This record gives sequence, C-alpha cells and structure tokens, in this order.
Amino acid sequence: MMSCKGLGGEGSAAAAAALPHVLAVDDSSVDRAVISGILRSSKFRVTAVDSGKRALELLGSEANVSMIITDYWMPEMTGYELLKKVKGSSKLKGIPVVIMSSENVPTRITRCLEEGAEDFLLKPVQPSDVSRLCNRVLR
Repeated sequence: MMSCKGLGGEGSAAAAAALPHVLAVDDSSVDRAVISGILRSSKFRVTAVDSGKRALELLGSEANVSMIITDYWMPEMTGYELLKKVKGSSKLKGIPVVIMSSENVPTRITRCLEEGAEDFLLKPVQPSDVSRLCNRVLR
C-alpha cells in the first residue's frame, strides 16, 4: 500500500524518489502550477508537462509513474486521446489516469470513465479532490 504521507528525511533525494510520482499534464501554465502545488503539498513527487505528446515522451523514458492527471481539452492531443493511448499500451495500461476539465459535460465524463479513467475531476481542483484520489487510486 502506498502512503500519501511524507517519509522521514524530507528533501533528500531518496525520500523524494520514494514518494508516489504523478505526471500532471495541462496546456495552461496556471492550471499546471495549481495542480502541481496541490499534489506536492499532499506529498506527491510531480512532473508537469504541457501536452499529451510530451507526456507520452516522458512515459517512454520514465518507468516510475504512479498516476497521470491530465486536462481534457489540450491542443494536438486531448486528455481523452492520451487516456486511450495509455490504456492501449501494454507497458502503460496499469497507470491510473485521472481527467480534469472546467466543463461539466456528463457524456464526456461517462466516455472517459468507460475508456478506463479512474476519475474525472472538475476544475478548479481542490486539495480534498487530491486526498480522495490518493485514497482511491493509490491504495
């Protein structure tokens, strides 16, 4: 069972490497900063990228990702398309994917969940959302 609580020796490279690693994907620098800050304050190690394409590049070289949290609407590749690529990959399909959006569109939410998303969060994402995710997704 993974814990969302910090480990002894905060700030050390070993302690940081032991934290659950979340890949945050959002084309908005403001939204990336917000979600990264919430995740870090909840004791996650965060790598933030600005596109689905960059996320796939990172996933190709970084084997230790515990969860992906991605915006739905992004240029080039939507969060939904990223979800489909991750779930369609034998190497990546075990990584939980969470979709975020500022638009509450029930058909979109249902489609993402049916395609394998662990959860769908409405923006602005709150610390309580991250706490709930930690308990559900990284058990």
